[in-house]
Amino acid sequence: MLRRADLRRVARGLRFRLTASYAIFFAVMLIAFTGFFGERLRKTLNDQSQELLNGDWATMKGYLHIDRLTYSAPFKANWNYDPDDLDESGSVSNLQKVYLVADAQGHPLPEVINGADSSPAAESAAYEDLGVDAPEVIAKRVNDARASGKPNAPVFVTRVSKHGEKFLIRYGVVFDEPHFTQQRTPFYVAIGRSLELNERILAGFTWIYAGVFPTSVILGLVMGWIVAGRALRPVRDVAQTAQRITGSNLSLRIPSRKAGDELDYLILTFNRMIDRLEGSFQQIKQFSTDVSHELRTPITAIRGQLEVAIFTGKTTEHYREAMFNALQDIDRLSQIVRALLLLSQAESGQLALQKSRLNLCEALEDLVEQFQIPAEAAGIRLSADLRGDCFAEVDRVQIERMVTNLLSNAIKFTPDQGSVRVRLRSYEDRVEIVVEDTGRGMPAEHLPHIFDRFYRVPGSGTAPSPEQGLGLGLSFVAWIVKAHDGKIEVDSVLGKGTRFTITLPGADVASGALEEVVGHA
Repeated sequence: MLRRADLRRVARGLRFRLTASYAIFFAVMLIAFTGFFGERLRKTLNDQSQELLNGDWATMKGYLHIDRLTYSAPFKANWNYDPDDLDESGSVSNLQKVYLVADAQGHPLPEVINGADSSPAAESAAYEDLGVDAPEVIAKRVNDARASGKPNAPVFVTRVSKHGEKFLIRYGVVFDEPHFTQQRTPFYVAIGRSLELNERILAGFTWIYAGVFPTSVILGLVMGWIVAGRALRPVRDVAQTAQRITGSNLSLRIPSRKAGDELDYLILTFNRMIDRLEGSFQQIKQFSTDVSHELRTPITAIRGQLEVAIFTGKTTEHYREAMFNALQDIDRLSQIVRALLLLSQAESGQLALQKSRLNLCEALEDLVEQFQIPAEAAGIRLSADLRGDCFAEVDRVQIERMVTNLLSNAIKFTPDQGSVRVRLRSYEDRVEIVVEDTGRGMPAEHLPHIFDRFYRVPGSGTAPSPEQGLGLGLSFVAWIVKAHDGKIEVDSVLGKGTRFTITLPGADVASGALEEVVGHA
């Protein structure tokens, strides 16, 4: 037996919810269709009954004549037909099952068949069973019919007998044939038909529906469960494949179903996510290897220098030189740790920007001047194209760090006799900073990844060269640009050089956005 926890798990499952939704929708549609069809059936049967009564009414007018023998004699309902004619006698017999003929005051007329008195009242026993119409009710109906101007217009009502049988009654006003006066006398005539056949048809339909409905719902549940299971089978396959994917098995991919549907799109998106995770894991692994190497090198050097000083040092100068070299390696180690800590703070949001209105022209001019000495030492011509004042709302420290990283990389990867150029342009709504060089350039397939953390463009050798660093500089650059709501683009041609283009919001745009935020606040 299923435990309660298992039942809850099944009830919360997507397959169960899809099946339940399908069954509810199917049941609602079945109820709506049945209600609509039942109402249409009821209306059709009622229309047919009314048409039959209209036919009976027309037949009745051919056999029933209301007249009197003399001016002072009472009016009588005279049925004229050939009793030997089976058709005529059958028609009259059918009409006399449920009928009433009364005068305008509501009193039933005497009945005459072929001139011979037949009954004291032209009213059938079945009509009496429906309940005798009160004279005042009949009189009102006759007056209303005459007042409407359409006394011959049919009126239908439904009556129920004492035994619970339903009848459809058609009543109206008929006139006598005037023999003694020019004025025609109105009379009230009502005929009826039993609705028992209609009720049996509707009851049969109801019983059929009562049997079909639960069967259909159960079949809908079974079909829904099967269809939902088949539809969710690929999802389970995806989940099972995902469970087999681990950090050491990121090369596993989910095969596409080649259906071109939403599930294939999910599989494609999932595989792309695994691609990104695999790339990130590879970068982290490479970073761990590089950091281990970078940290091990100064630590090993410090240890070696101190051991040499301890075992071979003879004079104060030997110890001083060993400590000086150790301090240089410690400073390099501190720079590596500081860079990692700063990037971690930036990416976690702990490093807040301190924006102020800054003249970028003056700031870039100072930075270019600072890099002139290392550029000249590397045999590189460093130039700047700074036209006029250019203001922006930026964090001076971070902007200087951004430009410093770009200039440092440009000088590092530009060969002797090359050139590095810095350009600054101010537009109505933006500021554009361009740092370009004539260095070695980068292959096109590496450009989308150069701003990723820990990513380093491979050199010509099998191992990363020392000048490549840790691959953190451009990550800093990308973060600084993003934090200033800017945009950075890179164009590079292998063997010809690289150009970085940074677009930042102008001072007026940034101020306007700040005023809008303050105004809404």
